[in-house]
Amino acid sequence: MDDRVSAEKPEGLNTRWAGQEYRYLEVTESTNDDCIRFLQEGASHGITVVAGAQTGGKGRRGRRWDSPPGDAVYMTIGLKPDFSPEKASMLTLVTALAVCKAAEETVRLAGVKSEETMFRIKWPNDIVLGGRKVCGILTEMRAGAGRIEQIVIGIGINVNCRSFPEEIKETATSLWQVTGVEIAREEFICRVLEQFEYYYEKFAEKCDMSTIMGEYVEKLVNVGKEVRVLNPQGEYTAVALGINEQGELLVKKEDGTITPVYAGEVSVRGIYGYV
Repeated sequence: MDDRVSAEKPEGLNTRWAGQEYRYLEVTESTNDDCIRFLQEGASHGITVVAGAQTGGKGRRGRRWDSPPGDAVYMTIGLKPDFSPEKASMLTLVTALAVCKAAEETVRLAGVKSEETMFRIKWPNDIVLGGRKVCGILTEMRAGAGRIEQIVIGIGINVNCRSFPEEIKETATSLWQVTGVEIAREEFICRVLEQFEYYYEKFAEKCDMSTIMGEYVEKLVNVGKEVRVLNPQGEYTAVALGINEQGELLVKKEDGTITPVYAGEVSVRGIYGYV
C-alpha cells in the first residue's frame, strides 16, 4: 500500500459494508480518482476514500471544487452495483438525501435546532443550508458492454469552515457558520456512511426512487419555485414540482405542460439567488 495511505477506519462506524474498507490520505489530487484506482485494484463494494485536502477537487460539469485543508470533509464512496448504467444518476439523489439526514442528526446531537438549520436539497447534487451551498456531490461511472464496472460518489461538505474565498463567500456556508458548533469530522463521516448504506439499500429494492421519493421531495428546496432550465436545446423558465421515480425533476412550463428534466442533460438554476 502507498505510504501516504492509512487504512484505519473511524471508530464507531456502524455499517455492514459502507466504509468497511477505508482509505485516508492527508493530501491527494482527487478522492474520486483515488477511489477509481482502488476499485480497479480489487477494492470491495463500499470502499470509502477520505482526504484532509485535495489539490484537484472536481465539481459538476468540469468545475473545480475548492478543497483547502483543515475544516471540510472530502470523501468518496466506491460501488460495484449490479444494476444497469441508466440507473446510476439516481445515486446522486440517494446520496444527497443521506447527507441531509446525517447533517440533521449531527446538528441535533450538538443541541442546535432552529429554522436556520433546515437542510435542503438543490436538485440534483447540492445540499443547501439557509439558502447557501454546504455540500456538493459528484457521481462518476465506468461502464462497458451495457454493465457498470464501478461508480464513485464524491462528497465535499463544509463542516467547520470559518470563511470562504471572495468569489464564493456569498453563496457558500458551513455547519459551523450556521450553528457555531465545532463538529467532529470523523463522527460526521460515520453518520454519512450509515445513512448512505440505509438509503442505498432502500433504492436497490427497486432500482428507482419510489421507496424514498416522499422523503426526498420533502427536502427539495426547488419545489414550488421558479427555476431556469439550462438546456442545450434552449433555456426556459418553469416551476419545479418534484421528481418522478427515475429521479428526474418535473417542471411545469409557462404554457402549462409538465416535462421531466434529466440531470445529465441540463442544469437548473434558481431565478433569485443561489437556489
